[in-house]
Amino acid sequence: MDQALRTSVRASRKPAKLGRGLLELIGNTPLLTLSRIERDFPGVHLLAKAEWFNPGGSVKDRAAASIVADAEASGRLSNGASLLDASSGNTAVAYAMIAAAKGYRATLCVPKNANPQVLALLKTYGAEIVPTDPLKGSDGAIREARRLAAEHPAKFVYLDQYNNPANWQAHYRTTAEEIWQQTKGTVTHFVAGLGTTGTFIGTTRRLKELNPMLRAIAVQPDAALHGLEGLKHLASAIVPGIYDPALPDDTQFLPTEEADAAAERLIQQEGLLVGASSGAALAAGLRVARALAAAHQPAVVVMIFPDSGARYAAEM
Repeated sequence: MDQALRTSVRASRKPAKLGRGLLELIGNTPLLTLSRIERDFPGVHLLAKAEWFNPGGSVKDRAAASIVADAEASGRLSNGASLLDASSGNTAVAYAMIAAAKGYRATLCVPKNANPQVLALLKTYGAEIVPTDPLKGSDGAIREARRLAAEHPAKFVYLDQYNNPANWQAHYRTTAEEIWQQTKGTVTHFVAGLGTTGTFIGTTRRLKELNPMLRAIAVQPDAALHGLEGLKHLASAIVPGIYDPALPDDTQFLPTEEADAAAERLIQQEGLLVGASSGAALAAGLRVARALAAAHQPAVVVMIFPDSGARYAAEM
């Protein structure tokens, strides 16, 4: 038997990988062209990163998986441990999913008025929910998680998504690289909302390395009291430690009504049912596109659409 044939036989004896693990499905989400909406802005391409294609249904799968992997690599998190964190919704679902897949317990501090579908998902995954003051929003959940971590250091591994570098690093490694490849390096503007700020910070850092001329537009609610779930009005909130105020080239402050109108436009013109934070990203992207088209400046605008509206259908 010649060498080539022996090599072929050995290769054929290796067991084939029959499928993919759940966490391998995180990332590589599609980039959708908003073909009807962009007709109003000659020369400007509007593209949406459809993050609801992640297995947990949102962009937060990326950060949660990165944070858990980092805690495992450092030895902080091992079998039988209970991971602890605060979330307004989507990260909690991502943690609960990952904990179930890996055999961890999950304790999640979530405002009492969180999306009912989110709360139902957390119960289904078997997570322990610690409800917090609805009037204090995500900041109240953060304070409760800090209290539990301080009082029970042996019981909980506090992952602290708002201050954990593994959050933004997930987007530096994956989201930015995907956008660069999917646009073939033509992206000129990047738009994302600020919550934990990890998506914006990590993606912007890498895209600006790849294209120093790229413009990064951050999106915030225009007031402390707002209906844009998952987004923070940083002036009135606990500012995440991972946030870098030097990175945004511009910040668009949006009223809830403008974001809701943009989300409705996505349904009517593109058939996309998305959440309020996606509506906010589009609303900010439309402001940018309007200015670019008026200046006859060609551009490729990429917006992060964090999740689907299906999770909020009962609230609509």
